[in-house]
Amino acid sequence: MSASPRPAVVVILAAGEGTRMRSALPKVLHCVAGRSLVEHVVESAAHLSPARVVVVVGHGREQVTAHITEISPWVTTVVQEEQLGTGHAVRVTLAAMGAIEGGPVVVLTGDTPLLTGVTLETLLAHHSATDAAATVLTAVLEDPTGYGRIVRGSDGQVRQIVEHRDADDAVLSINEINSGMYVFDAAQLAAALAQITTANAQGEEYLTDVIAILSTSGARVEAIAASDPTEIMGVNDRVQLAEASALMRDRINARWMRAGVTMVDPSSVWIDVDVDLARDVTLLPDTHLIGPTVIAEGAVVGPGTTLKACEVGERATVRHTWAELAVIGPDASVGPYTYLRPGTMLGARTKAGAFVEMKNASLGEGSKVPHLSYVGDAQIGEGSNIGASTVFVNYDGVEKHTTVIGDQVRVGSDTMLVAPVTIGDGAYTAAGSVITEDVPPGAMAVARAQQRNIEGWVERRRGGTKSAQAAARAKDNPKEDA
Repeated sequence: MSASPRPAVVVILAAGEGTRMRSALPKVLHCVAGRSLVEHVVESAAHLSPARVVVVVGHGREQVTAHITEISPWVTTVVQEEQLGTGHAVRVTLAAMGAIEGGPVVVLTGDTPLLTGVTLETLLAHHSATDAAATVLTAVLEDPTGYGRIVRGSDGQVRQIVEHRDADDAVLSINEINSGMYVFDAAQLAAALAQITTANAQGEEYLTDVIAILSTSGARVEAIAASDPTEIMGVNDRVQLAEASALMRDRINARWMRAGVTMVDPSSVWIDVDVDLARDVTLLPDTHLIGPTVIAEGAVVGPGTTLKACEVGERATVRHTWAELAVIGPDASVGPYTYLRPGTMLGARTKAGAFVEMKNASLGEGSKVPHLSYVGDAQIGEGSNIGASTVFVNYDGVEKHTTVIGDQVRVGSDTMLVAPVTIGDGAYTAAGSVITEDVPPGAMAVARAQQRNIEGWVERRRGGTKSAQAAARAKDNPKEDA
């Protein structure tokens, strides 16, 4: 088999409205595993090292073009002003590009997120080896209902593609279907596109007509089936979007498990394509890893945890947690029911415990925020402990302010730290204090009203209640109360 040529251009069809999605968002911008449908296709096309990639836009062109510019600025967009069929879209693209030289033209659909670069390489290699004018990517399905059928001649070449509604019983018995994706010789594609018409029920220019035109003229038209039929699956509605997401989940999870990641229940673990996992990571049920999240060796994540663009260090444990743009250091312990907001950085052997919320805060090595606290806009040194129900009062109604906690500090439970304020190394704060001034190193800060007991208040003001009765019994039997 001869070496596959580099494509002169890959054309990705993404101009359709996608009405069955019932969405204000253009169909190709809906996401699977952290990437839009069209981004998945662009990534697969990149495996071919094409000279150019062109995305044909139409419906929602501003949104789609902006998205393409953001994710792949090297990709060109061409506007199909009126959506008059797949053949029309390719013809508009070729007209916009001018003469095409140096390789074949690959045509893909923008709603096939499961398509892989390996399959495209196989398609291109087959096209080159057979010296075909066109090669169709197909799939063999147990139930091909609704799909266009591939009609081959006795020599195995494609004679035509027949849509399901136009097929007779003999054609309906064929289970090889058209994916809508092709490789073409550039010159022969341009010549055939000039001959297609809109003489059909939809009044559109169909790219499938090019196949019949080429075959009738005696040109060689080949077809090759994808080894995994799910790769050609298009997404046309929310049901198919969910199906594609589940298939992608299974594909991603299988790859990571084979790489040494443990998943107790893979069906409940969702991992985006940009996630990076080390060996011996354990992912417990109902774990979601979103965006460019990185998890180091030996870490345990889950159950019930979502990490978005986070970094987790070696041997860390993260349970029942939502974290975004946070760094969790080696051997750290997070959760349960913890919320780490952007800018949170937990050092080695730290703890952010139950019902703790942190934002734009750093926690030094060995420090702990065990439970029921809010830590916002803070710098906490090493070996410090933040008592239960502590609040870092960081917002004055207009601006955010920073609290600085030194090393080996002990913040008493139910302390209010009113920023900006600094607690020096080795200092303590008494439980229930409202700290509004800096605390020197080694000092004990007490900022609370002196307690006074009003004797007999319950019996006077709450007479007849169970509390009053209990108090009376205690007074009558002081030894028993003691």
